[in-house]
Amino acid sequence: MAIVTRVDDLVEEAERLIRDQVWILSPRHRAVIAKAALDLHTAVGASQIQEALPLRERLENLREALAAVAIALAHVHGHTAWFLGAAATTLTPVLHWRALPAEDSHAFGAVAPAPHQYAEAEEAVRRLQRALARLVSA
Repeated sequence: MAIVTRVDDLVEEAERLIRDQVWILSPRHRAVIAKAALDLHTAVGASQIQEALPLRERLENLREALAAVAIALAHVHGHTAWFLGAAATTLTPVLHWRALPAEDSHAFGAVAPAPHQYAEAEEAVRRLQRALARLVSA
């Protein structure tokens, strides 16, 4: 399943849980989510900007986004942690990507993704960022 589709599914479930009042965000969790949304926006900009960057920088930005989600996850519990944990898991393919050339036997299993995979992961981060911003304002 594509990263974007998995993020969309997570967001749909989160919005349903909040709408059904199964998941009630505390003020502290709202603050953590707001910070994560800002950090994701900072990490991965508009598609035109990202696509103009060298692949190495694009990968660095994607890893920075994953780190922002992981840091937020470290500060919450319950539904918020479960959501952020699932989001982090969804973004983990970027940890196995490499932008630098290497002999496959010396790359610790890292692979060079296709250019469309960068764009897809970046779009997933953007969708996650927008969703976090909506969750805070809900």
